Amino acid sequence: MREAEHEVDDEIPPFAPEYRGLPFAGEAAGALLDAEGRIVGWTRAAEELLSLPADRACGRHIGDLLKDPDTRRVPSPDEWPEAWSGVSVVLTGTGEELRVDFQVLPLTNAGACAGASRYFVLAAPEGTAARWRQDQAFTTELFLQDRLGLAVFDLDLRLVRTNTHLLPYTGLAPDLRGLRLMDFLYAEDAASIERQLREVLRTGLPLVRAEETVRTLQEPGGGAVMTISAFRLQAPDGQVFGVTALFTDVTELRRTSERLSVLHRVTAAVGGSLSVVGTAEDLAAALVPAVGDLAVVEIAEEVFTGEEPTPGPDGSMPLRRTAVAGHRTAEPPLDHIVLARPDASAQPADPLTSMTVALRARGSVLGRMTVHRDAGKPPYEAADLHLLHEIAGHAALALDNARRYTREHRASVGLQRSLLPPSEAENVAVTTAGVYLPADTGTGVGGDWFDVIPLSSARVALVAGDVVGHGLAATAMMGRLRTAVRTLADLDLEPDELLVHLDDLVSQLGVETDGSDESDDATGPARPRTDPIGATCLYAIYDPVSRRLVMASAGHPPPAVAAPDGTVSFVPLNPGPPLGVSGLPFEIAEVDVEPGSILALYTDGLIESRERDVDEGMADLARRLAAPGVFDAPLRRLGREIVAARPADHLTDDITLLLARTRAVPSYDHVVWPVAADPAAVAEVRGAAARQLDDWGLAELAFTTELVLSELVTNAIRYAGGPVEVRLIRAGRLVCEVSDPSATQPRMRRALLTDEGGRGLYLVAQLTTRWGCRYTRYGKTIWAEQEFPDGADASR
Repeated sequence: MREAEHEVDDEIPPFAPEYRGLPFAGEAAGALLDAEGRIVGWTRAAEELLSLPADRACGRHIGDLLKDPDTRRVPSPDEWPEAWSGVSVVLTGTGEELRVDFQVLPLTNAGACAGASRYFVLAAPEGTAARWRQDQAFTTELFLQDRLGLAVFDLDLRLVRTNTHLLPYTGLAPDLRGLRLMDFLYAEDAASIERQLREVLRTGLPLVRAEETVRTLQEPGGGAVMTISAFRLQAPDGQVFGVTALFTDVTELRRTSERLSVLHRVTAAVGGSLSVVGTAEDLAAALVPAVGDLAVVEIAEEVFTGEEPTPGPDGSMPLRRTAVAGHRTAEPPLDHIVLARPDASAQPADPLTSMTVALRARGSVLGRMTVHRDAGKPPYEAADLHLLHEIAGHAALALDNARRYTREHRASVGLQRSLLPPSEAENVAVTTAGVYLPADTGTGVGGDWFDVIPLSSARVALVAGDVVGHGLAATAMMGRLRTAVRTLADLDLEPDELLVHLDDLVSQLGVETDGSDESDDATGPARPRTDPIGATCLYAIYDPVSRRLVMASAGHPPPAVAAPDGTVSFVPLNPGPPLGVSGLPFEIAEVDVEPGSILALYTDGLIESRERDVDEGMADLARRLAAPGVFDAPLRRLGREIVAARPADHLTDDITLLLARTRAVPSYDHVVWPVAADPAAVAEVRGAAARQLDDWGLAELAFTTELVLSELVTNAIRYAGGPVEVRLIRAGRLVCEVSDPSATQPRMRRALLTDEGGRGLYLVAQLTTRWGCRYTRYGKTIWAEQEFPDGADASR
């Protein structure tokens, strides 16, 4: 009946005119058909796929398994294609329908001329077949990629198959089958890659984007940077038979990444210094070896003084060779000055081995930088020149910041030094030398200061202070405080009382309003100042007659005293709070000082730093003051040596040091007389004074001195009572002092013709060079000074 069906079926069944093909795989079902289309062979995979045992399948016509009867007729020999394939629906042994992708291969007997004697049919579920074809297309297309190198290696890591783009840029032969990597790559490059491929073969773990430099024997050069990914190849039964590697050229990506990294490193390197030279040195160091083997930075002369460079009519300007990094043998020395146009790039030879770009910021050309590569290195490319321009832009901004800081720093230092007293001074009480070293910080100089203030009766005031903060504001505040200290010192106040008045002043300054940002017609309330105000201060008075040092401190470190016997000590001082903090009183400290001792007043910048604490700094200062030869060295040189021990480039605060070598007034140069509270004692005082002046060789001053003492002693007895004390001092000038227990300040006035009194102080002021009154713990002292006459003994 099946034969009749085939005979009456005259239509040619549709079949695929195009050979689709199915890969041979273990999942494919297979059947062998005779020339009539009956099943004569049945594979185990066919049994599993169609749920039909071989004994039930063999002998049946293949058409019995097809749902569509139009596909049952077998083509005649004259219409026979070599093979055909398609999709059909088959019926399983359980009656279920299964859509399969099939392939029919005609088989001929040996020696047959035409026609097929048997047919071999392969079938697989449609989805499985689709995946097979996708895998085949993926593999085929993978080997056709032009941006991806693909290589299949056997177990000996010999090349089995590659695409034509494995390493197309290296000049390799197109056919590399049977070769090892070491046959065409540098030995070390090949060994590194093979080591990783063997690890993939051993462990089965894939290799993902490992970077390697690949250099070929034909074209070594700088090579190419490749990322390599690899995975192991194994059969369905698990047998390993090779490894596949994918090579991707990331040379340009790596170079771009390296250029960005260089740009970031250089930008970070040149942003850490506010020194013109330091910025240039950081720039040159960052360029080598990242950009070149030699880097030269040349800066315009005006930049070093903080000025803005101005090119000449031809665009040229003096450039100072400021920094060189790399090979220096053939380069001129540093500070070599050339006249050049920094905005004109050098004309390099071919190939490009050097580049020069201008350092331009805010419309001004500040200099230029040049990089050079040694022979044998890859020449520069356009991207390298672009990178150098980017670096130059960032570096120029940092350099311009350093230039502007230099200008402001010079102005601040100039203002600071103009507000300080002369570095050296000498009077009857002390010989002094001061040293000021500003810190190289980004916020400018600080508010450190020192002062030497002559006082009455041959005494001298020694001052050291430090204003909180840096910059022009701190410098201006320092100037105000120094002026205030001098004004208060002129009142002959005790150290603790002077600091109380200074503390009040700082507190008042802290609540002042700041109207700097207000317009002239502003009607709103004034803004309180927001910048903190604070300062420390040490005020000491040295009396060469009593050889006593009296001081008080507002948060300032104690002075050091180096005695002539070589011992060094710090005055046991109880510092009060800094100025402007609490308004509390300050304590007095007193010490006796031997003649020839060295006093050291300083700010905390000398004894404190990041590397050491205050105690270590004070101990170091003591060691330096106790060193041999200290008392034989000039004070100025000694001060510089002490300060030079602190490197300026590591300072976080300004350093101020005031050294004072003490003197003493000999006992024969001063006399003291107690005076009874009796007007008759005035005559005795005049006589004693005349005799003492005659002994001193100052008889010419006797008349004036008698008048002065008469007026002062008479007033003391009349208005203060006793006891009264008179003292004469010969110390550079003649000093007359009258002390009494009254705390009433005398006041000079111009008496009328009808007044019986009121002319005493006026007379004193007319007869003496200078006069005044100071308060003491026991009352007050009125003093008057007279210059020595010409030819008198003024040795003291």
